[in-house]
Amino acid sequence: MESRIHGDMYVRFGGRYLETYHRKVSRRRISSLLALECEKRGYELPVFCTFDAALSLNYSKKKDGSRQPLLDENGEKLSLVSVQKGERSFPVFITTFTVVDKETKEKIKYEDYKRLSDEEKQRYSVYPKMNVYNVFNVDQTNLREARPELYEKIRSANELKPPVKLDGESFSFAPLDEMVDKGLWVCPIRPMHQDRAYYSISKDEIVIPEKAQFVNGESYYGTMLHEMTHSSGHESRLNRLKPAAFGSEEYAREELVAELGSALLASRYGMAKQVKEESAAYLKSWLGSLKESPEFLKTTLFDVKRATSMISQQIEAVQERIEAKPDIMDVDGDGNTQEVAHEERELVGAVAEEHVPYRRGR
Repeated sequence: MESRIHGDMYVRFGGRYLETYHRKVSRRRISSLLALECEKRGYELPVFCTFDAALSLNYSKKKDGSRQPLLDENGEKLSLVSVQKGERSFPVFITTFTVVDKETKEKIKYEDYKRLSDEEKQRYSVYPKMNVYNVFNVDQTNLREARPELYEKIRSANELKPPVKLDGESFSFAPLDEMVDKGLWVCPIRPMHQDRAYYSISKDEIVIPEKAQFVNGESYYGTMLHEMTHSSGHESRLNRLKPAAFGSEEYAREELVAELGSALLASRYGMAKQVKEESAAYLKSWLGSLKESPEFLKTTLFDVKRATSMISQQIEAVQERIEAKPDIMDVDGDGNTQEVAHEERELVGAVAEEHVPYRRGR
């Protein structure tokens, strides 16, 4: 029985005892607020569930609706899973979509709808609905003690693979290196020996200093993720970037989106992210906006969520290809059998001037 929560977060712990629980738990992205909550509270796993979902691990439902306690392999009742006494939930907003055929009135899954061509989508009406759920992190339950094997499966599936450390402080993150070298991002990323990092709206390209110019690899990749977040807002993608003067409220908001986005992505892939010095200058205006309009937080985090989802999907797609397709047969004919064989594919899927400078991290 799947959780009632759908959309951008999958929070179900598992099915029957010792069964491999749903793989979506490792593929879905948690919301920006939940990621920040994990960071704040020190939760080990980015896995959440509702109170009812936690209790559902103790029973199976019969066709008549009655509940039957779950048993282990020896026919004994399993240890009960529950939310720890005194723990407080965290509210999340989940948008679900109902897709209905305009003529037949039949419904289809939203995932199936997204795979349709633009012409085929014209046959359907899409109705969004905002739902509010109160969720608990897995660490707020007794799952680790009650069902250690199930907890270990969840932990293993959500274990992050951080970048490989080389020579002490040097970092190498293969997916981003591959995206730069092979042009696998939505726009070109050009490392150049110079002192600025920026995304150019008019040229639709990212320019950053060479890796050797940064204090360490984490600063290099953190800056790259910052600019990639800006580039996601191009009008042909998420259409977030609007003409704005340097230092304006719109400019500051976009900088907030990029800083939060890059910080969340860096955390996801095991990197430290230093807040840029110039970003601190915008803090006062951000706090002012939050006080005047709570909607500012909601819309900003929504933009962060969309941008980070777009970037992480591409990073993980490239990582999968790196792990699965060594070019030992030199299929691309370039004479190099040590690289990855690449296929042409559609990639998944900032603020006022010709380009907007965002200086590299120190």
